[in-house]
Amino acid sequence: MVRINRVYTRKGDRGNTSLVGGRVVAKDDPRVEAYGTVDELNAVLGLVRCFNGEKPPSPRRDGFDRILQAVQQRLFDLGAELATAPEDRAEGQLQIAKADVQWLERVIDTLNAELPPLRSFILPGGGAVSAFLHQARTVCRRAERIVVRLGREQGVGEQVLPYLNRLSDALLVFGRWVGATLGEGELLWEPGLAYDDSWKTW
Repeated sequence: MVRINRVYTRKGDRGNTSLVGGRVVAKDDPRVEAYGTVDELNAVLGLVRCFNGEKPPSPRRDGFDRILQAVQQRLFDLGAELATAPEDRAEGQLQIAKADVQWLERVIDTLNAELPPLRSFILPGGGAVSAFLHQARTVCRRAERIVVRLGREQGVGEQVLPYLNRLSDALLVFGRWVGATLGEGELLWEPGLAYDDSWKTW
């Protein structure tokens, strides 16, 4: 159980922070950058859920919210794993498992089965939920890049990178699925599209 009694401790005023287990590192340490970016991703998913909740009630809207809630919970588990140096990991501590990756794959396959084949890259937009899902996807890819470096320099759990890689794929599918089933559009890239001067309306 996590218990937080004080919001500020002043311990980070000199640019340091403590990992799980008490190890002190600089706030720009790759491990801090990794779990901080996962936290950022979780915050964007919170925006997705807020805007999704404003849509008319339906089993699909509510089912999608349960998917997002599950992902948010797992991202906190992932953040805790990343906030722990491998040599400080306690027995029984939470770690992302292969089953977490497989769960994402089942969700992707289920939602993607309802979609037409993708015929171009997607421009972020189409609606608030879709747009924030695309932002989440880009933050997830950034987290993945940071974790690659962290793994090379300090080590990470075996399933961390597969999970982030699969989650970024899931977020792409989520954006498409929302566009197709919850009343938001899908904007596609048109390579070399000519400029349209019809914007000159004033």
